[in-house]
Amino acid sequence: MKLKRLRYFIPIFICIVGCTLETKDDETAIPVIIEPDTIEEYGYVLNDFNVVRDTIRSGDTFGAILDNYGVPNQKILEVASKFRDSFDVRKIRVGKPYVLLNSKDSLNATQVFIYEKNRINYAVVDLRDTINCYSNSKPIRFEEKVASGVITSSLSQTMEEQNLSANMTDQLASIYAWTVNFFQLQPGDRFKVVYSERFINDTIPAGLDKIKAAYFEHRGTPLYSFNYKIDTINSFSDYYDENADNLRRAFLKAPVKFSRISSRYNLSRRIKYYGYKLRPHKGTDFAAPIGTPILATADGVISKSERRRGNGNYVKIKHNGTYDTQYLHMKKRNVRVGEYVQQGDVIGWVGMTGSSGGPHVCYRFWKNGKQVDPFKQDLPLSKPLPGQYHSDYFEHMDSLKEKLDCITF
Repeated sequence: MKLKRLRYFIPIFICIVGCTLETKDDETAIPVIIEPDTIEEYGYVLNDFNVVRDTIRSGDTFGAILDNYGVPNQKILEVASKFRDSFDVRKIRVGKPYVLLNSKDSLNATQVFIYEKNRINYAVVDLRDTINCYSNSKPIRFEEKVASGVITSSLSQTMEEQNLSANMTDQLASIYAWTVNFFQLQPGDRFKVVYSERFINDTIPAGLDKIKAAYFEHRGTPLYSFNYKIDTINSFSDYYDENADNLRRAFLKAPVKFSRISSRYNLSRRIKYYGYKLRPHKGTDFAAPIGTPILATADGVISKSERRRGNGNYVKIKHNGTYDTQYLHMKKRNVRVGEYVQQGDVIGWVGMTGSSGGPHVCYRFWKNGKQVDPFKQDLPLSKPLPGQYHSDYFEHMDSLKEKLDCITF
């Protein structure tokens, strides 16, 4: 059978070692057979198969890969048509690893196909007898770790200097998105975290799982946060402070992450280009590269999504009877009028449509129908932790707070 390209087999050897034993003159030395260790992976004993490991390459298809190893077209079509919920063969991606478990005979036909969706999750197509297709995950071990850092220029750079992942930067920014202006961090601001890291098959690092507790000191103000799970059925958890108050607010501090304010809300603004005439700026401009996701700062319903003169592409959200927000100069909008969005949803991308001298989003904030400065509003808090959970929460918090307080900078 001709193969499209050379594959790499992982042979399973049975080692026969000739050992010299102490024998009498009339006895013959007997060779000792050392049986190989049983190798298990993906729920299969690999010793029972010829194992092929490869990656999806440009031009590869599920059908072509299996056809090369003698899998009948009828089975290939059955997998493609009947098991899309478990494994959609159209969605295999270049660069993703896959494993073939082939028969140990002259046919070397593929009996099991395993596609790794990511480092942890994979899909299995068992072609023996009745076809079975399902998703599974590799065994994960969680290890608790701690880290700390002092801000010199930016949070991401400090994380990089501490050899911490970009995911930790994102998680920490999300935890404090309602209380810290990350585009206004000061040199000397500092943080400590207790987090869990994932390991595949006990030893292979698989990245950050979650931050269990954090301490962030911004402008000399200490801010504690502790992850606590109320909804165990849906695995929903949130972050609370040392008083069991939710860190979340009704509104995010900014509609883009890791941006900077290029122009503030200013009713007394005068611009040289216009002869220093009074031109009030009723929004807050956040400079960011073109294509940066723009986030809804709070839950609400889209009341406007259109392109209009100086506003360019813009979106307006009605949050309740008191608050509305607006996002101007988008490159592209991602929502329609009447659509409900949640805090943090991507509603568009930064651009410079309309009257814009550079890529940014002009964020406008209404209270009772009047445009106001969002940074001068006493915005409502999210609901605190219900009282029936306080006893368990404070016990949970005390052990984590002790760990945080013991971390040095």
